[in-house]
Amino acid sequence: MTAVPEREGALGDAGDQHAPRLTIGEVLAVLRDDFPDVTISKIRYLESEDLVHPQRTPSGYRKFSRADVSRLRYVLTAQRDHYLPLRVIKDHLDALDRGEPLPGTGSGSAPLPPASTEEGATAPLTAEQFARAAGLEPGQLADCVQFGLLTTDAEGRHPAEDLPIGRAAAGLARHGIEPRHLRVYRSAVEREAGLVEQLVAPVLRARSEEARTRATEKLQELAALSAQLHTALLETRLRDLLRP
Repeated sequence: MTAVPEREGALGDAGDQHAPRLTIGEVLAVLRDDFPDVTISKIRYLESEDLVHPQRTPSGYRKFSRADVSRLRYVLTAQRDHYLPLRVIKDHLDALDRGEPLPGTGSGSAPLPPASTEEGATAPLTAEQFARAAGLEPGQLADCVQFGLLTTDAEGRHPAEDLPIGRAAAGLARHGIEPRHLRVYRSAVEREAGLVEQLVAPVLRARSEEARTRATEKLQELAALSAQLHTALLETRLRDLLRP
């Protein structure tokens, strides 16, 4: 079996062809300081989506070049800091490989468009930006707002923190579950939030910084436990459906 040459791209450098190549475990070690959540499965998935192109040895092992590592950094940064879906990131990489401007930027350079304010807080997104980042069609985004799943500010912009909701709604829509069907989730969350509020409200009203810190920690713990309970109950119910 002959190793397939990798596709070199714009994120490599002149000496990359002659540099030692890395195993997937070594790539994981290189990336993990900056991306603690990255896993070998994630790297394999990005390869399957044609975002990175490692060589294969005759025995089938992946060998990554410095260009591959740079591409992985680009993809992971775009996902983490700029909320871009993989299809958009792939368009960026393809444009860079061809030496063309990034789609919608008029620039052929590799840096991603800014997504944060100078203070470090994530800037709100326009409806178009939010829909693109979440993978929603404009009509689906409008439905999410109409049915109370998402909110906007006075200028019609969306908080970037709401992207996980948008992405979940987009994923469910691909299975035929429309935003109007998701009102039950919102109602359940509002009931849960009301219960949590009763537990922490007295502490939140305290003026001391220490008390508010304790309340914040309690909120985070209760939110995690509520999510854990919801997942466990849903998995149990779905297991029941599979039983003969």
